[in-house]
Amino acid sequence: MAVTRVGDVAFGYDEAGSGPAVVLVHAGLADRRMWDHQFRALSARYRVIRFDWRGYGESGDAVGEVARHEDLLALMDALGVRQAALIGCSFGGAHAVDAALCAPERVTALGLICSGLSGYEWSPQTLALMRERVHAAVPADRLKRYGDRTAAQVDPADVEAIAQANVRLMVVGPDRDQTDLEPAVWEQALEMCRGVFAREWNGPVFTERGLTPPALGRLSQVNVPTLVVNGLADLPGVQEIAKLLADGIGGARRLDLPATGHLPPLERPEQVTAALTRFLAAI
Repeated sequence: MAVTRVGDVAFGYDEAGSGPAVVLVHAGLADRRMWDHQFRALSARYRVIRFDWRGYGESGDAVGEVARHEDLLALMDALGVRQAALIGCSFGGAHAVDAALCAPERVTALGLICSGLSGYEWSPQTLALMRERVHAAVPADRLKRYGDRTAAQVDPADVEAIAQANVRLMVVGPDRDQTDLEPAVWEQALEMCRGVFAREWNGPVFTERGLTPPALGRLSQVNVPTLVVNGLADLPGVQEIAKLLADGIGGARRLDLPATGHLPPLERPEQVTAALTRFLAAI
């Protein structure tokens, strides 16, 4: 691991290879390790960078107000990257789109895998599913104290419960069972997700500031080659975002992966790497 500073925060990152730059932006339930396969394979042709968001993995704490797309661009500055293809998964995809809208001259292409989208609001059905399958894993009073950072201590059993609930709903998918995942994929996803909640609930309070105005409604302004990857076992709301991205970004290509949940780079590493290799080679 290497470390670079953006303002007063140290960001943990890995870099390998040479050539055009490719930056991998992890999902909100994971860390930069989710890109193991893609990082190794793509570095044969590209300068590949993966990093932990602030407040994640081996990066410094998130404190106060955080703008993830600005962190992404500032990290590129710190590493001397003038332009890059941005490959993002889940909310990492949303941050990549926001960066492309904020600084279009810095982004050469977008790979959006089970992506979020700033400005998109979950449907009542999706919110109800999250309450039932995820939030109910920890008693509401404790969950609120963890979120407010007012708990006297964080119970590791609650971290385990919320991590398992998130992985079951998102990585496995709402209509599949844990046995549909390879055991190694389940364990790696769970390990990363445990780290997310242990770090967040024990860390300082922070808020996230997105792009203003948000990307929803502005997708026609994205003018770079774009690949949209959708897992057909993912949450319906995430699949709706895939349609919005593929329809809204001119010339975007869409790839649907059968029997795949929210983290295809982890669950279908060879397929995702092959798709990204073809996509990047055609730019």
